[in-house]
Amino acid sequence: MEPLAVAPGSALPRGAALGAASVEELFEAAGALRTGHFQLKSGRHSDRYLEKFAVLQYPALTVELGRRLADALERHDPTLVVGPTTGGVLLAFETARQLEARLGRTVRGVFAEPMERGTRALRRGWPVAPDERVVLVDDILTTGASLAETAAAVRGAGASPLAAAVIADRSTGPVDLGCPLGALGRIEIDSWPADACPACARGEPLVKPGSSTQDPANG
Repeated sequence: MEPLAVAPGSALPRGAALGAASVEELFEAAGALRTGHFQLKSGRHSDRYLEKFAVLQYPALTVELGRRLADALERHDPTLVVGPTTGGVLLAFETARQLEARLGRTVRGVFAEPMERGTRALRRGWPVAPDERVVLVDDILTTGASLAETAAAVRGAGASPLAAAVIADRSTGPVDLGCPLGALGRIEIDSWPADACPACARGEPLVKPGSSTQDPANG
């Protein structure tokens, strides 16, 4: 299995190489594109897994991704950037910081937290005006559930999201947020039902990302 971070002594892309690298290359440089036998949140199995926090642990990579998200969203003249916890917290802050420098005025970055029954809310007392120019950011788009919940949280606070952008799109179907949705890049990751998983057929141990344990049984 690949490590979660670059090996000691390895170099992340810098300067022009950093700006020219694709999203997939940035994930690979950080050791975030893992190979093995994984159970995804959907319950399906895959031989590749994106560990977003292996990328976001590096300030240089997070700043670069924030720059690209700001590029994608600047035309909407945002006053507020909202991301779902957890990766969206870092991305909302960094994207807002870069937009603020470009637009020459305050741009806030906040986050939407999980509530009951698959909902999210802006819980920290942040003021949201009806005419707030809100954009959404997130890390990996799979089903779009976290972003849809975040869009609903913004609407529940009295505003309407103008657009959304994610780092990487690995969705397999349309995602409707009620506003335009873009991605910095697309990373293809095949997956299978557990009963059709090639790694299970080979008897390879199953890893559940986010868990400290491996499942010694086949999927």
